[in-house]
Amino acid sequence: MAEKAELKELISFVQEKGFIYGPEPEIYGGISGFYTYGPLGKLLKNRVENAIRSVFRKYSFYEVECPVVMPSKVWEASGHLGGFTDPLIKAEDGAAYRVDTLIEENCPGINIAGFSDEKLLGVIREKGLLAPNGKKLIPEILNHSLMMRTTIGVDTEAYNRPETATTTYLPFPRYCNFFRDKFPFGVFQIGKAFRNEISPRQHVLRGREFTQAEGQLFIFDNQKNNFPKFEMVKEMKLPLWDHKSQEKGDKIPKLSLADAIQNKILKNQAYSWTLALAYELFVAMGIPEERIRLRQHHPDEMAFYADDAWDVEINLNSFGWVECCGVHDRTDYDLTQHAKFSGQELMARDENNEKKVPHVLEIAFGSDRPTFALLDIFYSKKEKDEGKTTFEIPYSLAPINVAVFPLMKKPELIKIASDIYLDLSSEFIAQYDESGAIGRRYLRQNSVGTPFCLTVDYDSLENKDVTIRDRDSGEQKRVPVDKLKGYLRDLFNKEIEFNSLP
Repeated sequence: MAEKAELKELISFVQEKGFIYGPEPEIYGGISGFYTYGPLGKLLKNRVENAIRSVFRKYSFYEVECPVVMPSKVWEASGHLGGFTDPLIKAEDGAAYRVDTLIEENCPGINIAGFSDEKLLGVIREKGLLAPNGKKLIPEILNHSLMMRTTIGVDTEAYNRPETATTTYLPFPRYCNFFRDKFPFGVFQIGKAFRNEISPRQHVLRGREFTQAEGQLFIFDNQKNNFPKFEMVKEMKLPLWDHKSQEKGDKIPKLSLADAIQNKILKNQAYSWTLALAYELFVAMGIPEERIRLRQHHPDEMAFYADDAWDVEINLNSFGWVECCGVHDRTDYDLTQHAKFSGQELMARDENNEKKVPHVLEIAFGSDRPTFALLDIFYSKKEKDEGKTTFEIPYSLAPINVAVFPLMKKPELIKIASDIYLDLSSEFIAQYDESGAIGRRYLRQNSVGTPFCLTVDYDSLENKDVTIRDRDSGEQKRVPVDKLKGYLRDLFNKEIEFNSLP
């Protein structure tokens, strides 16, 4: 885990540069777990969510948008109403804390997945843990409901959804009609969810209001090992850390999915393909491959209905390995439960014309944690350069694509620069800046990750060209104004390299 000073520096950066503000509402003192994405933060989060959409659409998942609030019966059926709790422990002054988070923050590297209450208390005793404020902890674990209750109309008990998955399942009969009863099919949803966390810390990694992104593949059980799309990924090597390797303390091997199935680390082709899709999602969101691992749940950690479960974890500078996605084979549990509680039949006919309840393979994650991960991984402060900050995010994820500068505040230069800015803004996120020395303006854009800066100077008046500067290399080239859009398009699509510009 990073030193607190380093984390404080990162948080200061994201606030100062307009990425993330909070806890909100700041002017009223703030409540932990609620944050505002500022102008650059919202642009960055949009990039992340658009990358998610791009990958899901590539594999024929259709996006849906479902209600945020549902009546209590839905959550009774899903099991959230009675069982969606976190272990809570109180200090002698009455302050309450989430037990697992408290242990993980104070004992880096310890794996408490699946621990019983007694085992958790044993760790607290063994390590002599105290509350963050230094007070003694009362050795009793309580169950704290994470559900946020509300009321529909006058008296209908309802709850804000704690995840998007449940609401995604409910229109199943409509999906069957849309997809013409052809299985498997996939849908995904990006939207808000709410959890009444005990004492959320870790910035937006653990919020009370957050954005989830979940994909659901509806598939018959007999299709799992007869899955044509597996052929495309079977030789793909993933960092698969199965529960047996974890117990032995083995290093994380990179295994092909075909070998993982042969060695019985993975159970079937469809689930293996789903893991590959999850991995591709995080790479598309800009997370470096060397920062990603897939960790299998221990048998006593898995939900009782799950046939298999793996987490995608990212190695952050600030918090070490953090779970950012769960990939679950949920079998037929969800549709069976909602059929039982709604009184509606949630079945379909397979290729043998047999009526069955389909299974669900789920990729459950969100956009807040990958957004924070990008800030954490690619922010740096270069002391050798007088403490100058840089944000070396992949170009395609940068909040601002291109900045446009007139070299000086002269009407003739401002006119050309303004026209270029307006033209580029129809296709790119552009920023216009005429304030300060040109070197200072370059540094401002470097600090927020802008890949390219365009400068209009006096040569531009005569030659109708501008200087384009590359963020990472600092290299500069002159390009014709009428070719700017095409060059930028090719640079972002990686069809050309900056140094290959004429």
